[in-house]
Amino acid sequence: MATDFEASKPIYLQIADHIFQKIVREEIKPGDKLPSVREMAIQLGVNPNTIQRSYAEMERMGVVETKRGQGTFVIESESVVVELQQTMQKEIITQFVKNMEELGFSKEEMIRGLQAYLSEGDRNGNPI
Repeated sequence: MATDFEASKPIYLQIADHIFQKIVREEIKPGDKLPSVREMAIQLGVNPNTIQRSYAEMERMGVVETKRGQGTFVIESESVVVELQQTMQKEIITQFVKNMEELGFSKEEMIRGLQAYLSEGDRNGNPI
């Protein structure tokens, strides 16, 4: 089952981001073992070297650790998960503000628009 990747960002970073999102959503918990490099490569339809690079980058960032002969595991630290949540939140907010500024919105207009969206719920009438 191959995954569609964006051309604007290296695939190994997109894979790392995908795993980070699963950690933040608690689909993958601290201490959980990640699929083997080969297994993940088959799942995503990419070269095993790409997965190895993703795992190495996540290990460099302190989010996972590799145990020789056992595999790659999410670090058993709630503070790492909280830091990851904060980092991802900041990245999303930064991109949102940048996009809105490019469209000419002021900070006040952004805040009003966001407040209105959150108070009205999503387009289907469901609360956010």
